[in-house]
Formats: sequence, C-alpha cells, structure tokens
Amino acid sequence: MKITVIIPTYRRPQDLARCLSALQEQTRLADEILVIIRQSDLQTWDYFKTFNFELLPLKTLMVEVPGVVAAMNLGLDAATGDLIAFTDDDAAPHPSWLERMECHFVLDERIGGVGGRDFVYYGTQESWLIEGERQIVGQLLWYGKMIGNHHLGIGTAREVDVLKGVNMSFRKTAIHNQRFDCRMRGSGAQVHYEMAFCFALKDEGWKLIYDPTIAVNHYGSPRFDEDRRGQFNETALINLAHNETLALLEYLGLTRRFFFLMWAILVGNRATPGFLQWLRLLPSEGKLARQKMFASLQGRWLGWKTWQQSCLPKI
Repeated sequence: MKITVIIPTYRRPQDLARCLSALQEQTRLADEILVIIRQSDLQTWDYFKTFNFELLPLKTLMVEVPGVVAAMNLGLDAATGDLIAFTDDDAAPHPSWLERMECHFVLDERIGGVGGRDFVYYGTQESWLIEGERQIVGQLLWYGKMIGNHHLGIGTAREVDVLKGVNMSFRKTAIHNQRFDCRMRGSGAQVHYEMAFCFALKDEGWKLIYDPTIAVNHYGSPRFDEDRRGQFNETALINLAHNETLALLEYLGLTRRFFFLMWAILVGNRATPGFLQWLRLLPSEGKLARQKMFASLQGRWLGWKTWQQSCLPKI
C-alpha cells in the first residue's frame, strides 16, 4: 500500500526538522510526504531553501488561508497514497509508526482510520512528560460528552469514536471526497476539527482503531494564534466550544442532541464549563471561572447558530 504523510506547519522550522528526521528513521518509510506551509511563513520557506529533498520523498505545498483545516484539505487534495497519515510539525513519530498503522489496514478491510498515542512533552526534556494511564480513549458518551485521553491510552488496540489529529491515518477509499469542515473557527489550531471527520466515517460504517503502540512524541511547541497553550484566551475557548458543539449537533440524533445541550449548559466540563462546573471551579479560580463559563456558553450558542444556518434550505 502506498502511504502519504501530511504535515501542516507554521513558523516552527526547528520542530519540523525534528519531525522529518523521525520520518527518515521509520522501519516502513513513507512513499510521499506533503508539508503544507502558509504563504506568509517566511521562516519555514527559508528552511526549505537549504533542505536536501533527496533525503525524503517530500513535496511542499503553499496555503493562503489561515488555520489547520485549509492546510489539511490542501494536503488531502494532493495526496496520492492508499493510506493518508497525519501528524503535527511539533511531533516526532516513533520508528514503527507507519509500519504498525499499515498492519491494521491490511488485516481488516473494514477499518477506515487508525491512530495512536501521543506522549505529550512540554519542552524537550523527558522529565516534562505528562504522565498517566487511561483505558477509556476517544469515546463519545450517549449524552454527548467526549472523552479524549489519546495521550494517556494503554492496553490493546480497540475501536473508538474519534482519533487525534497529531497521530491519525485514514484509508483513501473510506475518505472519498470528504474533507475537514471549513466551518471550524480559529486562525490556527481549530481545536476539535477531527471530530466531524471521524463521525462521518463512523456514520458510513467504517471502523476507527486506537492502538497505543502506534506512538509519537508530541512536544507541545508554542502556537502563533489565539489558542496559546496553558493560557486562558476568551476567543480560543469560544472557538473550541463552537467547534465541538457544531460537530456533535450534526452527528447526534434528536434525543441525544437535546441531552447534550442540557449537559453542556447545566454541567459541562473543566475545559468548557456549564453552570455546575462554574460552581465547582469558583473557589479555586474565582473570576476566571466565570469568564470561562461565559465564553463556553457563547461558543455553544455560536455553534448552535452555525448548525442551524447549515440546516436552512438553499434558495
């Protein structure tokens, strides 16, 4: 099977160099590597002026629209592989990354997507690894709560509802003409862009597999948009809540949609708090807890509006 690897990048040439070096060390080499670079990213364009293109089957593509969705879709349009794998510029796939992915697709033709664990580091020192172990990964609960934990998963390979963008791959015949949702808000990371894509494959009957042995190191490098890691930003939280709400409203049926909205408004979670989570966070976060709740609810409302507008008949 021919494998294409797609890497969107923005202003992180040193991280990208580490990622490409890891792809050189694969036990099963990629047949095609597409690096998607924003037009205004002079740092990365300068890096490729001295890059030895004979080392890897690599092509660079230029995107003008900000945000990871436009970059990913450009890569999908250009990809020629039977399998299309995605990772981030600040990730370093383990040597067996592509080999283990390919094995799952070969063994079961019903598998449409395969992903794995990202070992999250803050900085480059192993002592900064986010530690923990979780059995439940990538699962959507019946009332719409999404459990991620892709960076903490352990155990055997199993079927999941959602894969994580830093470590995921898809069978090209499963994708067809499907693309990542351009309605996702954000000028960079566009958090939760994977959800709608994965849900669409599930709707068509494809299996999505999470295997913790398919691994990348994820170094959590700085972002150059409103979504700064470890910092509260009202716009970023609004965008996150909008994107999640839109994806879930389109996927869930009428009854589950109702319970999701009730849960999101009345309860929520730590990242997107509703009323009860605001009360729980209030003693430790004070005014910040209120800001988070208002931003979360605003994002939910905007996600509802986007979904409603998409449901209107075209004239």
